[in-house]
Amino acid sequence: MKFPEKLKCVIFDMDGVIIDSEEIHKKAYYEIFNSLGVDVSEKLYKTLTGSSTINAFQKLVNHFNLNDNPKELVLQKRKRYVNYFENDPTLSLVDGVKDLIQFFHNHNLILVLASSSAMVNINRVFSRFDLNQYFTAKISGADLIASKPHPEIFEKGAILGGVSKEHCIVIEDSDNGIKAANDAGIFAVGYRNPLVSDQTLENADLVIEKFSKLKKLIN
Repeated sequence: MKFPEKLKCVIFDMDGVIIDSEEIHKKAYYEIFNSLGVDVSEKLYKTLTGSSTINAFQKLVNHFNLNDNPKELVLQKRKRYVNYFENDPTLSLVDGVKDLIQFFHNHNLILVLASSSAMVNINRVFSRFDLNQYFTAKISGADLIASKPHPEIFEKGAILGGVSKEHCIVIEDSDNGIKAANDAGIFAVGYRNPLVSDQTLENADLVIEKFSKLKKLIN
C-alpha cells in the first residue's frame, strides 16, 4: 500500500509507540501468571501482546482450562501495572515521539489514540506526559467489540478522526496491531521499538526505527 498522498490523520497505538511501558505490562502479567501457577512461554505471551487485557486473560483461561474469572484477573493485573507505573522513575515516552506528535499537530494533522489499554491507563499516561492537547480522540479496549488483530479499533479511529481511511496512517509496534491496520485498509507504519524484540512487523507497509523518518515524508 502507498503512503497517503494527502495525509490528514495519524492513528497512534500507545504501548511501545508512545510510551515504553511494554516491560511493566509484562512484569504485571507474569506476576499474575506465577500466582496462577501457569507456565506462559514467550511464544504464547507474544500472541497476547496488542490484545485487550480481558481478551488476553480469556485466552489464557481457555488455554490452561482455568476456573479463574478473567474479569477478576484484569483487576489484579491493573493494580500491579499501576504500582509499577507510579513507582518506576525510569518510565518514559518513546524516544522522539513527543517531537513527532508536536510536529504532526503543528502541521494541522488530526491525531487519534487507538489503544487496547484501559482508558484509566491511557488517561494516566496522557496526564503524566501532557499529551491531551494534541489529540482529537482516544479509543480504549473497552470501546471495542473485538480486540486486535481485529480491524475494528482502527476503523473506529478513522471515523473519530472524521477522515476517510485513504488519508490515514496507523503507527504500531505489534504484529497484532499491524494486522488490524492491514485488515482495516489503512497504511500501516511499523515502529521497531528497540525494547520489543519478539515482533516481526513483516506485514507493515513501512518499517521505521526512528520517528524522524516519518517527518521527512510530510515535508
